[in-house]
Amino acid sequence: MRFFYNLGIYLYNFGIFIYSFFNIKAKKWWVGRKNILQKSEYLFNKNENIAWFHAASLGEFEQGRTVIEKFKSQHPEFKILLTFFSPSGYEVRKNYETADYVLYLPIDTPFNAKKFIEILNPKIVFFIKYEFWFNYLKILHDKKIPIYLISGIFRPQQHFFKFYGNWFRKQLKHFTHFFVQNEKSMELLQSIGIFNVSISGDTRFDRVFEISTIKKSFPLIERFKVSYPLILAGSSWEADEDILIDFMKTGNADLRYIIAPHEIHKERIQQLQEKLPLQSLLFSELNETKVENAKILIIDNIGILSHLYQYATIALIGGGFGKGIHNILEAATFGIPILFGPNYHKFSEAVQLIAKEGAFEFTDNKDFKSKIDLLLNDKKLLEDAKKICLNYVNANKGATEIILQHINL
Repeated sequence: MRFFYNLGIYLYNFGIFIYSFFNIKAKKWWVGRKNILQKSEYLFNKNENIAWFHAASLGEFEQGRTVIEKFKSQHPEFKILLTFFSPSGYEVRKNYETADYVLYLPIDTPFNAKKFIEILNPKIVFFIKYEFWFNYLKILHDKKIPIYLISGIFRPQQHFFKFYGNWFRKQLKHFTHFFVQNEKSMELLQSIGIFNVSISGDTRFDRVFEISTIKKSFPLIERFKVSYPLILAGSSWEADEDILIDFMKTGNADLRYIIAPHEIHKERIQQLQEKLPLQSLLFSELNETKVENAKILIIDNIGILSHLYQYATIALIGGGFGKGIHNILEAATFGIPILFGPNYHKFSEAVQLIAKEGAFEFTDNKDFKSKIDLLLNDKKLLEDAKKICLNYVNANKGATEIILQHINL
């Protein structure tokens, strides 16, 4: 089975190489890994104490960020290596100040995994949420280097729990310990004979709570909002935006809007602006003169969205008409009622907040308008939803402490 796994890795690598001639993201993926082992030999000193954290992309990094930062504060003698699989994580966080080294993860071939671990010689390794690279796991285990999965989540649909999954199940035995988000994940692991599991909860609660205590100030956005109710569309896709745009045509004229698209390349932003029925302004163009007239502010940069929810009256979280919703906890931590499309059922926080009436599903234009009007006109409903979201985040934080209390160095 390992032969077929490795064959798949080589074919994937070749496929990305071909695709890199036609796709910018694939090109960054390929170029970012070029000569990475040779570069690594010059970077690392084998006498250093390296703690290696791996994240698939930006979302997983944010999920593990509190663990990285708390680990660093508790163990200043360690150097932190952060690796990413995806360019969307690496490009945004390649200058992350807490990490001593930020790299792309070399593709998981037997040679790369053996060589990279020899160069790195880590003392401890953390994989965040998922990313099961089996050659890396085998070599780390063979070298008796402790490997922890943090904020892990498992579902019955994964290979490990299928009738053909015996080889995949064996690979999970390489982990030293699993810190999972919920009881279902622990039960699934125990059903295949893995008992080195703890329920820690989701470290994202710690991260978003931390963000809410920082509260970065944006004076020009405060002037943009003034005292108007504000709808913030976070990580929006076209399907979400089309519904919001339809609402703008018929909704309250006194509302203000912030749209933070999931993709912010020039063509995407231009396409969005052309659809808008009200005067819009890009965040990159924001100044004291222009802020007075615009009713829609488009966020055309990365890294500030999580702080902008503090200005929202209601949040629309994108992705609910595609593969699945984006992070709703960034809004919830500020006590913001949340709306999203129908594809949310694999996200436990969304299911739970809907049940508590801190979040609300909408299925089409009419349903969206109905929910927004209800929240804006029923002050008690709005305030209750705010309290529910705040209490939900407060009740679920603490995963970082649980994880680090378990780590013995």
